[in-house]
Amino acid sequence: MKAVKQPLTNLQLELLKLFARDLPEQDLIAIRQMLIQYFAKESMDLADYAWKKKGWNKADEEHFLNEHFRTSYPKK
Repeated sequence: MKAVKQPLTNLQLELLKLFARDLPEQDLIAIRQMLIQYFAKESMDLADYAWKKKGWNKADEEHFLNEHFRTSYPKK
């Protein structure tokens, strides 16, 4: 059975329109930086929402900072 390709997202389509013309390297760098800032803010907003929803506080933060969340494997 052949895998069905997903259509492009609305973001991908918008970026394709934008990048269909040549831009100076400076503009490309600025656009990349804007995208990075946008997605970083979105991530922080989601983290803040989850933090508030779970009712975490400073003590929880300290616990997270000192907790090891890696999976421990038996030594061979």
